[in-house]
Amino acid sequence: MNGTKPGPSVADMANMSTEERMAGMEHSEVRYFTSYDHHGIHEEMLKDEVRTRSYRDAIYQNQHIFKDKVVLDVGCGTGILSMFAARAGAKHVIGVDMSSIINKAKLIVEVNGLSKKITLLQGKMEEVELPVQHLNNGKVDIIISEWMGYFLLYESMLDTVLYARDKYLQPGGLIFPDKATIYMAGIEDGEYKEDKIGFWDNVYGFDFSPMKESALSEPLVDTVELKALVTDPCPVFTIDLNTVKSAQLAFSEPFQLRCQRNDFIHALIAWFDIDFTACHKPIRFSTGPHTKYTHWKQTVFYLRQVLTVEEGETVTGFLSNKPNSKNRRDLDIKIDYELDTLDRTRAARGTCEYRIGLLIIVQVLIPDDAGNDIRPSHAIQLDPEGLRPSDIAPSKACSKALNNAKDDNVWVKCLVDGEKGGRDSNGIPERT
Repeated sequence: MNGTKPGPSVADMANMSTEERMAGMEHSEVRYFTSYDHHGIHEEMLKDEVRTRSYRDAIYQNQHIFKDKVVLDVGCGTGILSMFAARAGAKHVIGVDMSSIINKAKLIVEVNGLSKKITLLQGKMEEVELPVQHLNNGKVDIIISEWMGYFLLYESMLDTVLYARDKYLQPGGLIFPDKATIYMAGIEDGEYKEDKIGFWDNVYGFDFSPMKESALSEPLVDTVELKALVTDPCPVFTIDLNTVKSAQLAFSEPFQLRCQRNDFIHALIAWFDIDFTACHKPIRFSTGPHTKYTHWKQTVFYLRQVLTVEEGETVTGFLSNKPNSKNRRDLDIKIDYELDTLDRTRAARGTCEYRIGLLIIVQVLIPDDAGNDIRPSHAIQLDPEGLRPSDIAPSKACSKALNNAKDDNVWVKCLVDGEKGGRDSNGIPERT
């Protein structure tokens, strides 16, 4: 087509190594897929009880829906969702993942005695061909996938799920989960904003204010305490996976945040709720500050202004999102906001632009009295291109853990997205 060479056949791909499969991919794509090679990211997801139990319950409590059905698991990872579906009575489950972690998944499926019911394929969903002998007239009955990223849409995996839906899902077929909603709220966070942003005003007697722009443009992924919320939450953007088109994932939607008390707003935060509406008894889980911890945490967008608000006033505006032009898996986010108040001395409006890009995962290791490493937090620092592990600014959770450590034997483990299998950078004994 158009003079290009045809790609490898299905038989060729079956015998390819991971490196061969990724030959010719853009670096950002390779970086994305290899970031899931490391077992640590899968351990974190599996230990996220809100996430994993919600999927388990949605499947196990609806065995009448899964019985004798053909199921496709998009981005199957270690195969946990595929095995849930098989145990729930699916006729056959097909799992697809580009990451080399699928080799571990095959062993996991085998040791659990499910190899006859589960077929795992390594490759991009857009390129693999599903085994015809396991399909129902070339289609599947149910698609399951854990596709959500930070701010719901980071990494653009939903595009892949929609591709699978359009190509393989039977008319009237089901998607688990099938609904997602992004919420926003305003928070008071002056102490940490001063530490993160105000720090650049005076660095050992020098004005580093040019660094403020990049610091403000990087959202923070961290846990937010419920008491920090100054406004009511507001649903902003809802996705119906049964009907949404990829182009609709770039959006600009209004929000209206009602202030609960007299306070200050230093940042707006976003989180998402997930619904399994196809269930006999609908199941939902939330990643918000009002619920149990999830590895998605919340996304914090610091404002350039501090809003002085009074109870009953509203902050209105638009939340806009689109894929980054250079790397479709990154997100460009814009927030237009205005404080609606009759007090002109407090009137405020502004526009802030952000980018969610490469992730640095920081794990604080603090020895206990017995000398065993304890892990008080996983801090996710959003990182512009080219940031080195030595440049990492810890999240609030990590900073607190470091400050509370009783000795200097503290190590920071950096798992850097983009290196094959992850890269460990141990050996930073000093507190930073």
